[in-house]
Amino acid sequence: MENNRNYFVAIALSVLILIAWQFLYVNPKIEHERSVAEIQAELDKDNPVTPQATTAASTPAAGAVPGAATESGQAAPVQSARIQIETGSLLGSINLTGARFDDLKLREYHETVDRSSPIITLLSPADTEHGYFAEVAYVGNETTGQVPGPQTVWTQEGTGKLTTTTPVTLSYTNDKGIRFVRTISVDEHYMFQVTDQIENTTGAPLSLSSYGRVTRFTKPTTPSVYVLHEGFIGYLGELGLHEVKYSAAEDDTTIAPGRATSGWLGITDKYWATALVPPQTVPYETRFSHFTDGRPRFQADFRQDAITIAPGQKGEVKNMLFGGAKEVPVIDGYKTSLSIPRFDLMIDWGWFWFFTKPMFQMLDFFFRYFGNFGVAILITTIVVKGVFFPLASKQYASMANMKRLQPKMEELKAKFGDDKMGLQQAMMALYKEEKINPLAGCWPILLQIPVFFALYKVIYITIEMRHAPFFGWIQDLSAPDPTSLFNLFGLLPFEVPHMLLIGVWPLIMGVTMFLQMRLNPTPPDPTQAMIFTWMPVVFTFMLASFPAGLVIYWAWNNTLSIIQQAIIMKRHGVKVELFDNLKGLFGKKPDPAK
Repeated sequence: MENNRNYFVAIALSVLILIAWQFLYVNPKIEHERSVAEIQAELDKDNPVTPQATTAASTPAAGAVPGAATESGQAAPVQSARIQIETGSLLGSINLTGARFDDLKLREYHETVDRSSPIITLLSPADTEHGYFAEVAYVGNETTGQVPGPQTVWTQEGTGKLTTTTPVTLSYTNDKGIRFVRTISVDEHYMFQVTDQIENTTGAPLSLSSYGRVTRFTKPTTPSVYVLHEGFIGYLGELGLHEVKYSAAEDDTTIAPGRATSGWLGITDKYWATALVPPQTVPYETRFSHFTDGRPRFQADFRQDAITIAPGQKGEVKNMLFGGAKEVPVIDGYKTSLSIPRFDLMIDWGWFWFFTKPMFQMLDFFFRYFGNFGVAILITTIVVKGVFFPLASKQYASMANMKRLQPKMEELKAKFGDDKMGLQQAMMALYKEEKINPLAGCWPILLQIPVFFALYKVIYITIEMRHAPFFGWIQDLSAPDPTSLFNLFGLLPFEVPHMLLIGVWPLIMGVTMFLQMRLNPTPPDPTQAMIFTWMPVVFTFMLASFPAGLVIYWAWNNTLSIIQQAIIMKRHGVKVELFDNLKGLFGKKPDPAK
């Protein structure tokens, strides 16, 4: 039937978008995690690939960071002294050799939905398989002597752990008598403050530069997807946001954005990040690198312009280090409370952040009220339906009017026969006379697409949705429905291949889509009728691998659309043909003229 053309245009558009989405989600360009090219055979335990200390005889070239281009120097002992870290959010320790942050765990997050599973390890020592650390040190010259570097052994003043209420103080006095006193504090979340007091006890001006780096030896083991950035990230003041994927760094070796005066830089994963915030008043050089000498590694680093300290005076250098979960309110709070420019960009809201972030805020609002993100998705869907209600109602009304005109359209087909041009002109004239939009059927489906995109992005990127339960068997809204039709939803004792994980919620979604399509009469054209019949099945398989939260949204949205469309059709005096169409699948098809 010609009046179904509009509906199939909508279906085609929806299918194209979902196929693209499936490609992005299931078959992305995977950045394979190649277990560290045979971690350098028989690596000496006393030489665990840590940077070379900077001395007067090995001063790096301008703009360089010590140890960045070479990893062959002497290393700290494996069993070095440490200061324990213990807060409500973090566990770990600071290595007194280099004052390095290389042991950090997130005590509120577990590897699986099972609360007895291990907690997430973010940072690990350089000599471990997944080495990942951050440090702040200095570059000196002939007059400064041995400035603090990766091999510097600091001394803790006093005793005790680093907690939110008890900062720790470290000290180091070099061969020239220059004294460095480092105070490290941490808040209740994931931000460390590293404040250095430098006392110039010599008789000459002291000039030195601070640097910081985040170094990682392996990439994430999960596949990379186009809708989410993982790798190097930094907001570098006037240079703006820079995102560099691991693969780009491997290809280009070093990417140097340039000089900045404010901002931050580091390495981000899907849910976690490690970032350095340099002093916000002194210019610094930035760099994102992949080094292959020795053990391959990725490194984000900065080098601050030199500061000068007069004889007998003290200088101060303040850096911050973020190491933790990318919780939206926490990240946004740091942007405001610590005046870190655009720190909110640590979370990848995407190009359509103006739609994606409000979607999260709405979900989060309902979550805080009801305590369940699944319920929040259901209520958010109702709110969105309410916002689009006037437009959707207008389009459904137009669709209802087209159904009312179906007998006249059949008469036109009989009148014009094979004269397709004449039939088309007559039908367009009829549409104009009755003030009907022939593409009305597209809008109700197309209206779902921006909501679908925003909700998908929110469910996929926000840590708040990670391991968020719904009810029953859905214990993680960010993961696919774990049940499968092919083992009778767990009743049969065998594992089902991933491609056959067609769970309960994808089936519910498929049924609701099938019922929504059956509100319209089956097209007489065999090809169109086949598409009409099999489209819900195709969507069921496609959406089965999507996050359960998204499938729940789609099923619930279909249900609300069925109710809305049926009410509007009855209001316009159009028969709701759902049951007749269902009967037509198994028996005699209803006469469209009746």
